[in-house]
Amino acid sequence: MPRKKTFEQALEELEAIVREMEQGNLPLEQAVKKYEQGVKQSKYCLDLLEKTEQKIKRLSVDNNLNLLKAVELAMNNG
Repeated sequence: MPRKKTFEQALEELEAIVREMEQGNLPLEQAVKKYEQGVKQSKYCLDLLEKTEQKIKRLSVDNNLNLLKAVELAMNNG
């Protein structure tokens, strides 16, 4: 099973594709292929960011709930 790329690896590949395309030296067919690769890398990066954002939100909610429970417990025992 192939290892998944990190966000940093995918972003680096996307940046390399952009640099190559910005040079303007690619024949049309290769430019289109690079564009397709860039779209895939961009989507991969966005998906990773969305998953990370959801994880952070979940952790924040869990942390807030734990904090509320601790405050409630302290108030009830205080």
